[in-house]
Amino acid sequence: MYFDKYMTIKKLENKQVIWFQDNNEYLVVEPLVAETLSLLNKKISKKEIVSQITKQVNIPYQQAIYLVSDIEALLISSENKNNKKLIPVTKPKTFEVVKYYNINSLYFKVSYASDAEAFLIHPKFAHLEVENITNINHLFEVYSNDNAISFSVDNTLIGTWNLKEVHYFQGKFSMELVQKIHQKNEEEWIGTFHASAVSNNDNSILFLGDSGNGKSTSLALLQANGFTCLADDFVPVDNSLNVHSFPSAISIKKNSLETLLPIYPELKTSAEYHFKKLNKIVRYLPTNNYDYSLNLPCKALIFIKYQKDSDLIINKISSITAFEQLIPDSWLSPLPQNAELFLDWFEKLPCYQLTYSNNEKMISTVKKIFADEL
Repeated sequence: MYFDKYMTIKKLENKQVIWFQDNNEYLVVEPLVAETLSLLNKKISKKEIVSQITKQVNIPYQQAIYLVSDIEALLISSENKNNKKLIPVTKPKTFEVVKYYNINSLYFKVSYASDAEAFLIHPKFAHLEVENITNINHLFEVYSNDNAISFSVDNTLIGTWNLKEVHYFQGKFSMELVQKIHQKNEEEWIGTFHASAVSNNDNSILFLGDSGNGKSTSLALLQANGFTCLADDFVPVDNSLNVHSFPSAISIKKNSLETLLPIYPELKTSAEYHFKKLNKIVRYLPTNNYDYSLNLPCKALIFIKYQKDSDLIINKISSITAFEQLIPDSWLSPLPQNAELFLDWFEKLPCYQLTYSNNEKMISTVKKIFADEL
């Protein structure tokens, strides 16, 4: 790994990963592109860079000029990406919905301006709800208008997000919650991942994949077979490189009920939530983890997929393939030292693709990965 001002470059297999500090963006490129970006970032003249390229690769001089210009455009594009700040929503004088949650002996009061805001957060934490209490550790407030949603913690505005991108707000809410639970500031985390995390009480494994591929269903099956659920959908990893617990319930989609009802009969009467924008209907299953301070090293990343009538197929996949699937749905720390930690952490993790239809075979395979028997 080497560093330029505002840029980090790390070799990963036969490619190079570029991290742009200005906009916290990761890019996988060929080594020649990475070298050219580094030279441009150091303000080396384009003429000198073109001369170096023609010595390394057998291409015409004019083609090398075009190549450098294209790479320069990539650098300029990265530098010019800025997040436009929205005007905060005016905080209401009264909040229609107020909920109290007990997490690790911390008491959170969350005030929602209306049912609309509560619907975005409360269902996955309903199992932690307690009666009205006076000894509050933290106050969260959520309020919106027709265009945006704002969020405050302990009377300090955290941010405002466009309602069309409400998942960014939900991610920030979860990030603030996890900081309070584990008593760590944002700069102490390398990232959070759209994944499910399961543990054998010594190590953890992360399940990743597109929505509907079976991450949460696999997690529910594993927790019914002796494993502990660390987190579902939102998996935080700190700068000691441990996967931390997150207290949300497991989201169970309607098409998983047939599989899970015999194991979890309580799902039959649990509330059903219809998320129209995401076109999914879910119920929430409380986890078997009651110690939300739990944090463990990560053993592997598994890109999991349930596929009807499929044989069980488990293959190691390249780090590049895994990296390009992992990054888009992740929040990664914008700090250089954490970017370095993240890249080093990821490089050492074995990555698998697991396709299955037989639940027992899937569980057996996960046991083998934990036991280093695969």
